[in-house]
Amino acid sequence: MVKNNSFIRLFTIVVLLSGLTAANDRAIKKAVKKYTPTILELRHRIHQNPELGNREFKTAEMVANHLKSLGMEVTTGVAHTGVIGLLKGGKPGPVVGVRADMDALPVTENTDLPFKSTVRATYLGKDVGVMHACGHDIHTSVQLGVASVLASIKRDLPGTVKFIFQPAEEGPPPGEEGGADLMVRENTMENPRPVAVFGLHSLASMEVGKIGYTSGPSFAAVDQFIAIVKGKQAHGAHPDESIDPVVMASEIVTAFQTIRSRSLNPLEPSVVTVGIIRGGERFNIIPAEVHLEGTVRTYSKKTRDGVERRMGEILKGITSAYGGSYELDYNRGTPATINNPALTTQVVPSLERAIGKENVMAIPPTMGGEDFSFFSNIVPGFYYRLGMVKPGTVSGGHHTPTFRADDSCISVGMEAMSTLIVDFMKAGGIK
Repeated sequence: MVKNNSFIRLFTIVVLLSGLTAANDRAIKKAVKKYTPTILELRHRIHQNPELGNREFKTAEMVANHLKSLGMEVTTGVAHTGVIGLLKGGKPGPVVGVRADMDALPVTENTDLPFKSTVRATYLGKDVGVMHACGHDIHTSVQLGVASVLASIKRDLPGTVKFIFQPAEEGPPPGEEGGADLMVRENTMENPRPVAVFGLHSLASMEVGKIGYTSGPSFAAVDQFIAIVKGKQAHGAHPDESIDPVVMASEIVTAFQTIRSRSLNPLEPSVVTVGIIRGGERFNIIPAEVHLEGTVRTYSKKTRDGVERRMGEILKGITSAYGGSYELDYNRGTPATINNPALTTQVVPSLERAIGKENVMAIPPTMGGEDFSFFSNIVPGFYYRLGMVKPGTVSGGHHTPTFRADDSCISVGMEAMSTLIVDFMKAGGIK
């Protein structure tokens, strides 16, 4: 009899929890349907009026006004143009962070969207087109939608949601600080401190209605290097009088590729790319120096250290052999984004329930970078990919003029993220 009573109590609890979950899901779906038209209007305004990193003044104002209209406590001017909104639920519970980036890119849009950008700005002294060519307008709009949805049910929300709207994810202008790094240094993750942080990124190769995620390493660390190969200038007709930096640089570029193929574990992901070679002024002059610049992508500190060390050894060896010299400036940028495995396991079922298990899939990590890592290095984080291409159509790749995210992905993003956050808060945080 005791065992039967225990079973009945357990069964009753399961039924009650299932009923509460179903009620939450219905409330979220209803709110998503209600707020989607307004959020789509905001998305069009954001897309049509893109702003470069650390210059997101109008976007930040729009975000702040929307959050204030929902009754939130709002802080502006964080890391130049960042915005923080605090939504305090009606019940006790954990603090949860959710982040979206707001900046656009110096890309001239080439789409037929009725709200396409025709904005131009000055970037590195040049007149350029400005476009949301990486989907940050989608990220910002989805998060504004999530804010609307959760504000509508805040009386039953157990805890606090910290909405982080970040500037300069693509990197601040040269000579300036910005992005997630600066937000963290300005104590964005404190007062109150979240127990976990979530975010999403559009994916130009994935259809609307689908979500992809990676447990563990997800986005690579992003480093930049600048190497100056120094020789001796001479007439092109008298190479014997030179120490030719062009020849040295050519061998260095080739040798750099052996770092990946011969110095590292073949199962450890990494990339060494030389993106710029610059040297010389005239066809018949051997120059005094050649400029090399590129990027390194890694997932582990050991590999990161190994690449930097080998680059120095290669530069020293080749330039010494020719009688030249070198300078190496190796800048460690955005850390790798590592999705917390336990947190991933906990929240993926929420995404599956929101949009269908068949629409949520594990995907391989990317060597692209994402400064969400600055937040998820402080507390456990989970960052996933949102399908954005309307079935039957195609989009250009990220950072291209033909990048095209469809409006219909916004409601999917709103429902998925809202469901994830509510489930996580009702669970009391990380299990």
